[in-house]
Amino acid sequence: MKFRVERDVLAEAVAWTARSLPARPSVPVLAGMLLEASDEGDSQRLKLSGFDYEVSGQVSVDIDVEEPGTTLVSGRLLAEITRNLPPRTVEFSTDGAKVTLSCGSAKFTLLTMPVEDYPTLPEMPNLAGSVGSDVFSAAVGQVAVAAGRDETLPMLTGVRVEIEGETLTLASTDRYRLAVRELTWNPEDPELSAVALVPAKTLADTAKSLTGGAEVSIALSSADSGEGMIGFEGGGRRTTTRLLDNEFPKYRALLPDSFNSVAELSKSEFLDAVKRVSLVAERNTPLRLAFSESQLVLEAGTGEEAQAVEVLDASLTGDDIQIAFNSSYLIDGLNAIDSDTARLQFTTSTKPAIITGKPADEDATAEYRYLIMPVRM
Repeated sequence: MKFRVERDVLAEAVAWTARSLPARPSVPVLAGMLLEASDEGDSQRLKLSGFDYEVSGQVSVDIDVEEPGTTLVSGRLLAEITRNLPPRTVEFSTDGAKVTLSCGSAKFTLLTMPVEDYPTLPEMPNLAGSVGSDVFSAAVGQVAVAAGRDETLPMLTGVRVEIEGETLTLASTDRYRLAVRELTWNPEDPELSAVALVPAKTLADTAKSLTGGAEVSIALSSADSGEGMIGFEGGGRRTTTRLLDNEFPKYRALLPDSFNSVAELSKSEFLDAVKRVSLVAERNTPLRLAFSESQLVLEAGTGEEAQAVEVLDASLTGDDIQIAFNSSYLIDGLNAIDSDTARLQFTTSTKPAIITGKPADEDATAEYRYLIMPVRM
């Protein structure tokens, strides 16, 4: 095996593939990164692969091949080396059980791992459809923020992906907040109806890394095909991951369909004020909000500790309301809306509130909704 490739191209491909390598591999071979150089006429490609039995990552880049071949080397070591190479052409070659990597005046020799011991990467499931990469990345980012991190409740660590024809719905919750985002996509089958629960961290990392291409293809295994799996492909990169098989909460029942009060105010001013006032809030101490017809009063702290108060202009339709929230959850929700105006919809001070942006069409349902549970005052 012998090939040449530009340092930046190799370093980027290796770094991306290394993301799917396990931090503590169950068997040593899983710490390896598989490199396959091929020369098929006009196509000279290097395919890099990583796999931990849960998540696989694969990327292909153009190279100059002198001798095709396959080798397996320590993925994290290769990532560290390529990241620190000078900006020159990299020459990569194998000699028996060793790999030599030369770049400018730098030269490294690595030991290889047995290729025959490396597991076969899963095939991509059947193509379900495609969606714009930037739109998908933004939508996943909005929703993944509300996913749980408690591994003892695996069903809450995932993002529920619902497909109904041309509508793709993403939802996540950690029991204290809920994020829902609807977007339009291009299904292979206009009648397609499917549901998948995808690990939130994997989905967020994947969506963010696939914006190099215009679109992301989504592939999904059917429920009757055995092990549940979802795949994403775009910009020459491909990721598959096993699905979580736990039941997701019936979240739609949590979304109110009527409200007693609706407040609107500048998102940026509100977000900045929340960050300032919450500086005096002790851990798990709520931030108190009092909405009236033309203003919002934010307060944190009590008489026996540091206190902060700030008043903002706000419009309120309906009843005055006093309510309290976890400040970090409130900040997450405000950061996620893609509008200059934040809209907060309330039922009562003890029931969940909905945070959205202000839709262009007043009668339309917001594409993104962030439900947040109040804290009792």
